[in-house]
This record gives sequence, C-alpha cells and structure tokens, in this order.
Amino acid sequence: MKPETKKTKHQTTNPEPLIGAHESIAGGIYKAFERGESVGCRTLQVFTKNNTQWRAKPLTGEDITNYKTSQLESNISPVVAHSCYLINLCASNKETLRKSREAFIDELKRCEMLGIPYLNFHPGSHGGKGEEEGIKGIIESLNIAHEQTKGVRVSSILETTAGQGSAIGYRFEHLKKIIEGVDEPERMAVCIDTCHVFAAGYDISTDEGYEATITLFDEIIGLNRLVAFHANDSKKLLGSRVDRHEHIGKGAIGEAGFRCLMRDTRFVTIPKILETPKGEDLEEDRMNLETLRKLAGMQ
Repeated sequence: MKPETKKTKHQTTNPEPLIGAHESIAGGIYKAFERGESVGCRTLQVFTKNNTQWRAKPLTGEDITNYKTSQLESNISPVVAHSCYLINLCASNKETLRKSREAFIDELKRCEMLGIPYLNFHPGSHGGKGEEEGIKGIIESLNIAHEQTKGVRVSSILETTAGQGSAIGYRFEHLKKIIEGVDEPERMAVCIDTCHVFAAGYDISTDEGYEATITLFDEIIGLNRLVAFHANDSKKLLGSRVDRHEHIGKGAIGEAGFRCLMRDTRFVTIPKILETPKGEDLEEDRMNLETLRKLAGMQ
C-alpha cells in the first residue's frame, strides 16, 4: 500500500461526496434507483436499453412515468446514461457504422424522454485505418447524430479510454480534436475514467502525478468540459493500455490516487461513479462506496 502523502492545494475533506455506481436496469430502468439507494448511492449510471442488442423496445409511457416517479422519490441525482458497448462511431465496417449511428441517435432520444442529462460513450475504435481517420469518422457520426436530434438537451459525453486495441480517446488530444471538430461543440463534454487514464499512461497514483494529470487535462480540454468520473482502480500497470477494472484501493492506482480525487475541491459537485466488479447482492458496491467515503475524510 502506498503511504499517505501531504495534501495538495486543491485537496480538502468533502462533507458529503457525490458518489454512486452503475446499477442494473433488470425489471425496468426505474429499478436502478432502488438498487442504488440500497448501497448508498448519491448519483447513478444506467443503460437505457439492453446493452447486448442493437435494437431496443421503444420506451412506453409507463416506462417513463415509473422512471420519473422513482427519481422524484429518490435523493439520487444526477443520473448518467452509458451507451451500448456495441456502438462504434468510427467503425470501418459500413453496416456496423450504420447501426452504431442509429443506436446512438436512439439513445440520445431515450435519454431526453427520461430526462437524463448525460449520455456517456466510448469514442470508438478505428479498426486499422488510423487514429486521424478514426477521429474524422467520430466527428462525422456526432454531427449526423446531433443534426437528427435538434432540440435534445442531452450532452454527448466522451469517455477517456485505456487505448486497448485500436481505441481512440487514450490521449486528451484525441478528445480535444473531436470536440473542436463537431459542428455543435456546446453539446460535448468529457468523463474521466480513472482506470482508463492510468492504463493510458497518466499517473494519477500520487499527489504529484494526479495534479499534473488534471492540470494537463485543463490545458488541453478544459475543466469546464468535465462532467463525470468513473471511479475504477486498475488491475494493470501504468501505461499498460489494458482496460481491467479493480476495486478501489486494491489495484495499481491505490488509495493515494483516489484520496486525491475524493478531496479535490474542484470536483465536489461532479459525479464519481463506480464500474467495479460485483455480485447480485451488490456487496462490492457497498464496500467500494465506503472506501471512497473514507478517502474523502468522512470516516
């Protein structure tokens, strides 16, 4: 375990951290609130459809009512949606690209109907055609999606990636190019996945490395674009370019890195969402949320 080091100028104790987890929508998307509350979530991430299929049944009036009623009765806010993992907005296969664009548009619309403000997605994998061409493809796909969802208030949230395979988004510069390239940059924002950035080579496991990474993000993209964190430790080492999530404090990032995040005054109001392994009883969520609270100085 890494030793605790002194606080940086941006670190303090947060009285009530905005933390949560990705929860299942089995039995209805509204069920995610009950699951989230059972483990102590203050924020939440969900899929808006079956994550293993391209198409989904349209949301019914009952679906929407149940979701909004459950949200009103809950203290959980905000909710972030994660797109289907099948989506690849720069796919080299034309059929996959067509399906990806249609699915992304559908998910933006589903979020709008439910009142979910953020749709988080992995930028895409270029499949061998190169990063520059991949970035161009993502920009084109986003422009098409945004053109077909005029008036939709949902933000499209680029997630940082580990850079596994031909994935785009493992450098902050990739995300900057995408944001600057789209016709409606005001609809774009970013989610930092702690496991992904660490695996991509940004060392957030120490006070110095964490501060340098956040400073670099601010210089390249801007902290005003940052709307969410995925709080995941990493099974793999710094710069491995391998995406494998681990429980908080049990991986290569360790408690010191998450202490920096949890005590950073700049991010008190930004959701920090677990995507760590768990069983049906959700006990691992309880454990990881408790660890984050401890690192925030609450225990």
